[in-house]
This record gives sequence, structure tokens and C-alpha cells, in this order.
Amino acid sequence: MTRSREWTLDGHGGRLVARTWEGQGAPSYLVLLAHGYGEHVGRYEHVASALVAHGAVVHAVDHVGHGKSEGERVVIADFERVVDDLHEVDRKAREEHPDLPVVLVGHSMGGLIAARYAQRYGDSLAAVVLSGPLVGRWEAAAALLALPEMPDVPLDSTTLSRDPEVGRAYDDDPLVWHGPFRRTTVEAIERALAAVQAGPSLGSLPLMWAHGEADQLVPVGGTRSGIEHVRGERYVERIYPEARHEIFNETNADEVLSDVTAFVDEALRVRRA
Repeated sequence: MTRSREWTLDGHGGRLVARTWEGQGAPSYLVLLAHGYGEHVGRYEHVASALVAHGAVVHAVDHVGHGKSEGERVVIADFERVVDDLHEVDRKAREEHPDLPVVLVGHSMGGLIAARYAQRYGDSLAAVVLSGPLVGRWEAAAALLALPEMPDVPLDSTTLSRDPEVGRAYDDDPLVWHGPFRRTTVEAIERALAAVQAGPSLGSLPLMWAHGEADQLVPVGGTRSGIEHVRGERYVERIYPEARHEIFNETNADEVLSDVTAFVDEALRVRRA
């Protein structure tokens, strides 16, 4: 059985709301989870439950301006400060479980945050999983910034998953942002993409890249250039045919989560050896 609890911490832009999921027994590893643009950690209950069943304790935070955290809605001016916030979550998590290996999981914009986090703090991590990550080349950024103002059009929820219930739940979720992109955030994304490309590879840190082949929001081709830059010598790639952007919410989500836990098993086995 998975238990969850909310807690708060001070972030660079105000009070942040974090969540911890844990099981009945002693965990064998710790997961640090970074969510995507416009969403919140509450959308990851099933992901956390699967990881807890596998032996993890999971910690995540609503990024500044997202979900239950403070800040102007979906406005991020500097992703380096968001990495700082996630590192503070990590620090508090390690206070509870100081001897556990830490696996970092990031989806979409959270994949961008996770990639930069791994470049800065990779020595403290046991493995990294990037799901549909916003790294490499994202042509939508330049297209949006070329417009005189951001289109006031919500995200098309049918691009998230082949399961129509996922889109309906997203559209009905009051903690999800249903407005336009913010120029400040898109400009910050461009700078963060450049920072990842200018940063180091992950070296011996195990990396799993998982992506939907039919992802229209973060196309797999643009991401590949970023992955090729950051990947080191221990690397696993999973591209799921016909899957859309949110592979953890796709019709083959069980397969995706099984692949993730298998990757974690191998990374932790090698680490112990």
C-alpha cells in the first residue's frame, strides 16, 4: 500500500508544495521526480505507486508557478533556480534516508530540469530517467518567440495520450494551467536548452531515454540531438511506437513503467557490484 503526504519548503520564488510517497517497509532507493510544464505532481500518483511497489520512496515538488506552489502561474525566469529548488527537495529527502541511492526521473520540461540537474549534481545520483525530455532542439520555442504575443490557445490534450480519458482528466484538472505559454518561460527554456548543450556529458552515470514515437509536443527527432550530447557510456533507449507525449499515461504505460524499473534494477545492481 502506498501512503502519500504533502509538505512545504521555501523555494527561490516562494513557498513550494512537495509530496512524498512511501510504502510500509523500508525502501531500497529514493526517486526524485520532476514534472512537466503546466502540470503538477498530483498527476503522478500511479507512477509513484509503481515505483513504491518496486521498493522506492518517491519525492516530488510542484515547480514555482505550478500546481499548489506559489509564484505567477507557469512563469519560470531561470531554470538554474528551479534546479536549486529540486536540489533542496533532494537534500531534505536525504535527511530522512541518508544511505539510499537516488534515481532522478524527469518528464518533458521536467526532463530539461533533470538533465541540467544531472550535469550539476550527477556525482550524487545513481541513475537518470528522461521521459519525453525537452532537450536538444525544440523548434516550437523559436516559432512562439517570433510572434508578437503568445497565442491564447490551451494545449491540445489529445496530443498527450491515445487514451481519451487522459485528455479529459487533464482538461478538467483545476491545478493544470489551461492558458497560453508565457514569453518569459519560453525564453528561459531556450537558455536552459543552450546550457544543457554547453554542459558536460553524464559520463558513467546510467541514463535511460524513453520517448513516444508520435510525440507532437516534444518531437523525438529534436530531442535526440540533446540526448546524444548528454549520454555517457551507460545508456538505454526506448522509443515506443505510436505513443504520444505522456508515455507514463499512454495505453502501454505498464510496459513503460516495467522498462523503467528494469533499468533501475540494472543500474543499482551495477552500483552494488
